[in-house]
Amino acid sequence: MKTFTYTIRDKEGIHARPAGIVVQAAKKFASNIQITSKGKTTDLKRIFGVMGLCVKCGEQITITIEGADENEAAEALEKVFAGNL
Repeated sequence: MKTFTYTIRDKEGIHARPAGIVVQAAKKFASNIQITSKGKTTDLKRIFGVMGLCVKCGEQITITIEGADENEAAEALEKVFAGNL
């Protein structure tokens, strides 16, 4: 299992555009990928779940990845979050 945390820097938080980008990136991997914020967890491959977390600028999220391609997924998703949020 791989886990990393990230603090959202986008002034709009996780809104539709960046949510779509990270969901599409997550869907490329077979691993189970979860996002947690403020005690709530959802599947990172579901856009409405991600947007439903209502993550704002300055809030911290935790990404948990478990599966056969978890190392590759963690590396790719860290880059996606750093580049888009």
